Amino acid sequence: MKSGNEHQENGQNHRKSLSNDLQDGSGSEKLWGGRFARELDKKVETFSASLSFDRRLAREDILGSIAHCRMLVHTGIISAEDGVLIEQGLNEIEQELEQGTFPFDPAYEDIHMNIEKRLTEKIGPTGGRLHTARSRNDQVALDMHLIVRKETHQVDGLLRNFQEAIITLAENAQDVIIPGYTHLQRAQPVLLSHHLLAYFWMLQRDRERLGDLYSRADLMPLGSGALSGTGFPIDREFTARELEFERLYENSMDAVSDRDFVIEFLSCAAMLMMHLSRLSEELILWSSQEFSFIELADEFATGSSMMPQKKNPDIPELVRAKTGRVYGNLMALLTVFKGLPLTYNKDMQEDKEPFFDTIDTIKSVLEIFPPMLLSMEIKRDRINRALNDDFSTATELADYLAQQGVPFRESHRVVGEIVRFCLDKGKKLPDLTSKELQGFHPMLQSSEARAVLDHRTAVTARRCRGGTSPEALREQLQRAKEFLGKSVFG
Repeated sequence: MKSGNEHQENGQNHRKSLSNDLQDGSGSEKLWGGRFARELDKKVETFSASLSFDRRLAREDILGSIAHCRMLVHTGIISAEDGVLIEQGLNEIEQELEQGTFPFDPAYEDIHMNIEKRLTEKIGPTGGRLHTARSRNDQVALDMHLIVRKETHQVDGLLRNFQEAIITLAENAQDVIIPGYTHLQRAQPVLLSHHLLAYFWMLQRDRERLGDLYSRADLMPLGSGALSGTGFPIDREFTARELEFERLYENSMDAVSDRDFVIEFLSCAAMLMMHLSRLSEELILWSSQEFSFIELADEFATGSSMMPQKKNPDIPELVRAKTGRVYGNLMALLTVFKGLPLTYNKDMQEDKEPFFDTIDTIKSVLEIFPPMLLSMEIKRDRINRALNDDFSTATELADYLAQQGVPFRESHRVVGEIVRFCLDKGKKLPDLTSKELQGFHPMLQSSEARAVLDHRTAVTARRCRGGTSPEALREQLQRAKEFLGKSVFG
């Protein structure tokens, strides 16, 4: 790394060459207009402009510009006086953005040029020195890295709140047994809390994916120029420290053309929405009259304009639908990038709208879902009636025979015949007498055999780690709380 004196000497030489770069160009108002003799067609200007959506990068753009300015001063590329003036102007612009008074001008295409033009209006030609040793290519790449890092942390916080809501709900429903399903057919009884905690662990994996993604968003591209770096004596490590980046891109062409981290964020978001869509589907089913296991609070349901009896689960239905929207954003960006040659191409402007739409979608979902879950009513009487109307303890009877030394395949056949008998006679398993059970196998005559048909007994027997017994559930809750207390960001 060069010493401060070496940077200062090189910077003085480079500053002499800057004065010509600070002119307005050949009459064009575009900051890049010097090359062009005629003005841009207005339709092209409208078609290619990105200000309507990349204005959301304004604060990241200022943050990156301040760090870049400090690096230019540190290396002597611009004077300390110019640096003070530039940073002061950027801080004033940030205040304008916060107050909603910043004069956005669509004629300046994007947020970068709007800020640079406003800076020049505020502090004069000195504002033009800020863009020294920088291109919009590495500038926008930096902005995207900064916003993905920020949003990853914010989404992780919302996911953690969601997990806390699931733990609270699971702790409050530890005594509730529901039918467990495979193929949407009643299979075995499980604790409702055990069922809910399955989503805790899905969300935990979602958080861990975000933590893993963060390491690839934590790469600093600034200093790569348009594609080949810069001839100015910059100090990229200094800029990285200013912006708290862990690593630098080692290849300038890779740095300006990479949007893997954006696509990976959309992939993580798609996986997250898939999990929330599955939970939404269950809430929709459980709140139907056919199930009636839960009732959503009035604050999180809607009615019908025609049918006065209706209470519709609109929120989970919308979550289920918005999942497709997030999938579409991921596929859109994968398709945009699949054929791009190195390095920067205008196509890459299309990364922002899918990203911003995905952020807005998943944040709105993660904010509304926890209070909806915590406010829903669990209809215990209806759940108990459903339990008493199925054959979900049949496996317990087969397991009992196996424990008595009967080969499991024979046990399975015997219990299948018992279920068939019940269906023919219109009976349930607990309705069978000891004599009827003994008729299928002599090992079934004992009271122990009949006891395993109780749903609570069946649930309690699943004591293995990860099982649905109350004991295993308490251990699982403890482990969930331990995971909740750990950061996923290395």
